[in-house]
Amino acid sequence: MSNFFGHLKTINHHRALVCAYCFRVGLYWQGLTHDLSKYSPTEFWMGVKYFQGTDSPNNAEKRDKGYSAAWLHHKGRNKHHFEYWLDYDPKQNYAISGMPMPVRYVIEMFCDRVAACRVYQGKNYTDASAWEYHLKSRSYHVIHQNSMAQLEELLQLMAEKGEECAFARAKEMLQQAKKDGTY
Repeated sequence: MSNFFGHLKTINHHRALVCAYCFRVGLYWQGLTHDLSKYSPTEFWMGVKYFQGTDSPNNAEKRDKGYSAAWLHHKGRNKHHFEYWLDYDPKQNYAISGMPMPVRYVIEMFCDRVAACRVYQGKNYTDASAWEYHLKSRSYHVIHQNSMAQLEELLQLMAEKGEECAFARAKEMLQQAKKDGTY
């Protein structure tokens, strides 16, 4: 029973943080609808089963089963995950490649990563946490180079100059994307 309430509290806290971050840059609908699939039976009950409070239950499910059905469900429904944007690329001999992400989803991904680090690291969280977490896995991510550059710009700004600077830049990026048609 404690896993049920622990998992529910964790996802509610995470969603509230992402919502606040998205509102801060003007992504109101994305903030309100962020990660709603986590309440679906496929994701929620696996989250309860593998809840530990310090890491994503999806990682625990992967360690246990070799894959995570909850993660496969989640990434296929949430455009702020770069994995959603994987496709066969005819320019790369039909290899699976990262497609360019609309900027609004890159910004939501940034908000998601900051919120996840804040939730899971608790009192150990710093403005550099999301950048440090990203560095551990970036070498094997399949993400479009422009989307990666945008994400890394925001994560580095957060680490080096703080939250205010990073969110101000995210807002600028969204405004430019609206002008460029890459919103």
